[in-house]
Formats: sequence, C-alpha cells, structure tokens
Amino acid sequence: MTPLVLPTPAPVLSRTGWAVWLAALALLCGLVPVLNLLVPEDSVFHLSDFAVGLVAKIMCYAMCALAMDLIWGYTGILSLGHGLFFALGGYAMGMYLMRQIGLDGNYKSALPDFMVFLDWKELPWHWALSGSLPATLFLVVAVPGLVALVFGFFAFRSRIKGVYFSIITQALTFAAMLLFFRNETGFGGNNGFTDFKRLAGITIATPGMRMFLFVLTAAFLLGFYLLARWLVASKFGRVLQAIRDAESRVMFSGYSPLGYKLAIWTLSAMVCGVAGALYVPQVGIINPGEMSPANSIEIAVWAAVGGRATLIGPIIGAFLVNGAKSWLTVTYPEFWLYFLGALFIGVTLYLPQGVVGLVRKLRKLRKGQA
Repeated sequence: MTPLVLPTPAPVLSRTGWAVWLAALALLCGLVPVLNLLVPEDSVFHLSDFAVGLVAKIMCYAMCALAMDLIWGYTGILSLGHGLFFALGGYAMGMYLMRQIGLDGNYKSALPDFMVFLDWKELPWHWALSGSLPATLFLVVAVPGLVALVFGFFAFRSRIKGVYFSIITQALTFAAMLLFFRNETGFGGNNGFTDFKRLAGITIATPGMRMFLFVLTAAFLLGFYLLARWLVASKFGRVLQAIRDAESRVMFSGYSPLGYKLAIWTLSAMVCGVAGALYVPQVGIINPGEMSPANSIEIAVWAAVGGRATLIGPIIGAFLVNGAKSWLTVTYPEFWLYFLGALFIGVTLYLPQGVVGLVRKLRKLRKGQA
C-alpha cells in the first residue's frame, strides 16, 4: 500500500476571507454597540433588548454548530450528545450566578434559595468553587473537556464508530439529563437555575451588560472560527480529514488516529462549554432540558443545513434554522417539529453539502456559462 501523502496546508484565510472576518468583527463588536448607544430606540438601526438577546443566543448555538463541524464534517464522527457539553458549561456558570444571588434572595442566605427551601445546611462538595468567577471560568472549560476526554478515550480506544458511537453519545446525554433532574444532586432538579441578578457584581438586566455579553459572544464566535480555520488548514487538520476518509490507511501510514480524534473531540466539547456559559446569563435560565436528545440532534441539523466541512456553513445553518424556529414557534407552533424533520430529510437527500454547497454549485454554473 502506498504511504499516505498529506497535501500542503493552505493559508488560514484568503485576503477576501480576512476582509470578511474583520468586517464581521467591526460590525458585531463595534458598530452594533455604537449604533445602539447613539440612535433613538424607535430607529430601524436600533436593536431592541429582545433582538440583542436573540442574536446573542443564536451566536451561542453557532459555536456549538462550529464544534460539531470539526468532529463531524472534518473527522467523520457524528455526535448526538453535544448538548451535554453545552449544558455542563451552562450549569458551571449557573452555579456561580446562583451563588451571586444567595445573599440577595428571599431567604438571605449564602446558600442558593432552592437549597434553603429544601432545608439543606451546607453546600455540596461540587459547589465548592462556585463562589469564584476565575474558578468558574476554569470549570466552564475543564468540566466538559474532562468528561469528553474520559468518554472519548474509552470509546475511541475500543474503536467504536459510526452509528454505534452516535447512539452511545445520545445515551450518555440522556443519562446525564436524568441525573440532573434529581433534586438530591444539588442542581435545582426540574426547575434548574434561574432568576439571575448579577454577574461579577454588575446587574445583568441592564442594557449595558446585555450589550457587553452580546459583544463578548460575538468575539468568541469569531475567535473560535479563526481557531477552527487554523486547525483544519494545518497538518493536524489534514490528518483529521484523512481519518474521516480512510482511517485504516491512516493507521497503516504510521499515524495513530486515537490521539487526533481524542484531541478534536475534547476541543469541540470545550467550545460547547464556553457557548453554554455565555448562553446562560443572556437567556436567564438553565435546566436539564438543555440535555435532551432533541437539542443535540438540532446541533447536527444546523451543521447539515449549513454545510459540513465548511466551517462557515454550520454558523449560517444555526442562524437559518433558529431564525425560522423563532418565527414558526410563534406563528405556527404546531408545525415547527414537522418543519425541522422535513428540513433535515430534504437537506440529506437533495443538498448533502448544505446551503454553502448549493451556493458553490451555483457559482460554478455561472462561471461555466460565462
């Protein structure tokens, strides 16, 4: 068998790509906050608090879709459990926010209100670091990463792949959801965490804080996109694509797929954890429902609709699907799930490369006609 030859890595971004990335950075992190500050509220250029929160929420989802593209689009690993990592990051941030409102709550206690209501006398051991923001930021990344590392090590070492791996990830997510539903675990049970008041001593409900979180979310999304572009353009990314296309040949060529798959799997979980941590203070609630299998399936739908192995495609898919969801759940709520299912089936059958693939085909047709 001929040895596997990896192509020369491409630049991270072309000149046009850098221009678009910088324009998006300037728009989301500079122009939007300035316009919201200067223009009157009745202006078409002014984003309402609802619009700011909605766009920020979808940007959090877009990070999850980007993480999904790294493992599914570029490595060929379909996960149906990434909602778990998103929720773990959200719970880590939610625990800190609950500690922040403890002294301001109805019971005037250092314990969160729900623990006082349940007559708990002290914090559980896993709440030990929840009072510190730096420790919380560490846990937001470390907890999803550690869970993914342990699970991925045993799964990949056992060479579990394909549909079997997808089913196991969904089972893991469902088991975690049932665990978090239990009141005795100290995660708020069915209600989860809500009614957040302050973040780092600053009131969350103020327009300034909401805009700060919006800008922070946009910066992380653009930063993760740039990191993903760098990864897939490097030798590491080329090996990932080789594993996706011919894992056996990669092994015979002297590469160990275990380390590469475990690294990208853990990184994608960390990205989802950061997305969950940014999501919670802006939405104002986190509960075990975020771990439901349907939520993890939706992440895969976003990646498929936008276009796998494109990076920008899953981001576009997250905005398209969630924008449609926001409209349909208000206008035709009873048809939303049917629409989502039909969309996924239609894309799988007729647009295997998603929206981005369709655009590329149309561009090629235009060039051919010219």
